[in-house]
Amino acid sequence: MGSSRAKEQRSARRARLEEMRRAEAARERRNRVITWTCSAVVVAGAVGAGWYFLDRANQRQEAEAAAAARPVAGEKTFKDLGRDHVTTPVDYKMSPAVGGDHHQVWMNCDGDVYDKEIGETNAVHSLEHGAVWVTYNDKAAKKDVDALEDRVARTPYTLMSPYGDQSSPIVLSAWGKQLSVDSADDPRVDTFLDKYVQGAQTPEPGAACTGGIGA
Repeated sequence: MGSSRAKEQRSARRARLEEMRRAEAARERRNRVITWTCSAVVVAGAVGAGWYFLDRANQRQEAEAAAAARPVAGEKTFKDLGRDHVTTPVDYKMSPAVGGDHHQVWMNCDGDVYDKEIGETNAVHSLEHGAVWVTYNDKAAKKDVDALEDRVARTPYTLMSPYGDQSSPIVLSAWGKQLSVDSADDPRVDTFLDKYVQGAQTPEPGAACTGGIGA
């Protein structure tokens, strides 16, 4: 009789232990599911945020590339420009010249400001190296000339000089590109410099702007 009761008690304990183990296993499964679900949500959110910021970055890059590809308002473009070295004067089709055959020695263009007219064939060689040549005539206001001299002096791959035979007070020239403005505070001045100093139009990017000749 006592032995039978003891067996029943042991069986009941085993049943309770088994039930407790099943309950614990069920809790662990639920916790794992919750953890996996939360992790999946976090990962999905992180992936989504990553794609969002990547897409925004791509959109900015595309917008910047599109802006860089657009011409500066009012600029003129010239194509089929010769690049031979010559020692004789060249009859350029535009004033100032924006490209074509030129002297083998370039004008120094590391922010060089010249107070007298310079050799055009030498300046054209500077444009081939990616420089922007700022010129002005006697119609340009002194304050504009002073402002441009300061801007050029702070900008590598630029040069500046007077040039009497031009129709506008101020002209900016790069290889194959030219912009005429009336004043130094025209916002297109900075746009042109930013776009064409060592810009995509440069036939010889990275070529020297020092070691040439000065006025």
